[in-house]
Amino acid sequence: MEKVKLSYTHHDSVAWITLADGKGNVLDNVMMLEILGCLRDFGKNSNLKLIVFQGEGKHFSFGASVEEHTKELAETMLKTFHKIFKTLIDLSIPTASLISGQCLGGGMELAIMCQVLFADKTAKMGQPEIVLGVFPPPASIILPEKIGLARAEELLLTGRSVDAHEALSLGIVNQVFEDKSALMAGFDFWVNQHIVPKSASSLRYAAKAARIKFNHVMGNFLPQLEYIYNRQLMETHDANEGITAFLAKRQPEWSNS
Repeated sequence: MEKVKLSYTHHDSVAWITLADGKGNVLDNVMMLEILGCLRDFGKNSNLKLIVFQGEGKHFSFGASVEEHTKELAETMLKTFHKIFKTLIDLSIPTASLISGQCLGGGMELAIMCQVLFADKTAKMGQPEIVLGVFPPPASIILPEKIGLARAEELLLTGRSVDAHEALSLGIVNQVFEDKSALMAGFDFWVNQHIVPKSASSLRYAAKAARIKFNHVMGNFLPQLEYIYNRQLMETHDANEGITAFLAKRQPEWSNS
C-alpha cells in the first residue's frame, strides 16, 4: 500500500488504519481504494473488535483531493468515497478516530462516521466545502444525526472550523487530551477498559443496533445527495468556478448561478 498503513494491536483485536501520504494525508482516489481494501479484508476477520483511523504526522487529514473535485473527476471520486461509508455500515464493526491537527472536509467526514472520536488540543475540524462552492454529502447527513440540525447547519453553511474544545461542546468529539502522547495513552486505556473485555460478535450487534436509524438514513439519503452533487450542483457555473479558483490560487468570481 502506498498511502495507508495497516497495523494491529491488543492481540490483533484492534485494527489501525493510518492515513499516510507524507504531507496532509489527502484522501485521493488511491488512498480511498486502499482504505476500501482494508475494510473488505476486515469482513473476513471475526476477531476484530475495533477499527481505528488516525493520521500520520501532525494532521489527521486535509480532506479529499480538490483536484478530484473537478466536474470530470468528481463522480468517480464520490462513488469511491461513498463506498467506504457503505462498507463501514455493512461491517458493523465499532470504529474510532484519533484527531490531531487539521481534520477537514472528507477527512472530517471519515472521522465523524466513527462511533467514538478522541482529539488532542491541536485539533481543528471543519467542512469548508461551501467556501469552494460545493457541499459535503456524507457530512450533510452525519452531522445533523450526531449533533442536531441547528448546530450542523451552521457549520455546513459557514464552512468554519472549530477547535477541539468547541468540537467537544458541540458533541462532535468524546474526549480531548493535552497532546498527541496523552491522546494515545488515554485511548489505550479506554480500549483496554471498554473494548478488549467484550465479545467481538456482540460488539457488532450492539453497533448495528445503536445505528439502526442512522444506517437507514445514510443508506436512503446518501445516494440522493450524490445525485444532486453530480447531476445538479456540478452543472452550475459557481461549483466549477469555486474549484477552479482554488486550484489557481485566486478568489472565485461568483455568478450566483
